[in-house]
Amino acid sequence: MGYFEGFGVTIRQHRLFGGRRYTKEYSGGRYAKKHGRDHDPDVRDDEKMEKPERLHGRHVLNRYEDGMEKCIGCELCAGVCPAKCIYVRGADNDPTDPTSPGERYGYVYEINYLRCIHCDLCVEACPTEAITETKMFEFSFTNRRDAIYTKDELLVDDDGKPRQLPWEDWRDGEDLHTSGWVRATSPSGDANFLGVVAWSGELGYGVRPAEERED
Repeated sequence: MGYFEGFGVTIRQHRLFGGRRYTKEYSGGRYAKKHGRDHDPDVRDDEKMEKPERLHGRHVLNRYEDGMEKCIGCELCAGVCPAKCIYVRGADNDPTDPTSPGERYGYVYEINYLRCIHCDLCVEACPTEAITETKMFEFSFTNRRDAIYTKDELLVDDDGKPRQLPWEDWRDGEDLHTSGWVRATSPSGDANFLGVVAWSGELGYGVRPAEERED
């Protein structure tokens, strides 16, 4: 029955049957339209549905304001992952040219998106908020190797922006606040935490300013 339901979605989406620019069954479905020779290939004919602010999308590895990597190679994200899709190996920092502020950094960092279920447990487990998620959820792999993201592909650039790979369907706003994630835990009203900065500034244009806890 699932095949017939899929065909039904495709038929309803076609312009001859009053198809919309996207369907609620699939976010970002293609809108059937013929193009002329003068059509701009960069102009997209489909639209994505509006996504929640806390959507669990493609991961990024963040940096501090000084450019140092936030990942310390602790492997907690790999340990908590229920799908076993994260592979991390830490290495000691070079004292003369450290990669991260700690004693160690993430020498190897890989995520296999053929296994990832976007549960966000890796983000919850990270003690330095090194790994967070964007709102980009549309992948189109033509090679299974492309689905295994390496550290070079996950780490934000010098401007704090995530890399946009050819098989990813990025749209406006999906890379904003990639590091602006708020930890779910709290000090439970402990007076010792009053006036303590809740989170600090980070590299990038989508970050939120530091805030202090209040009563």
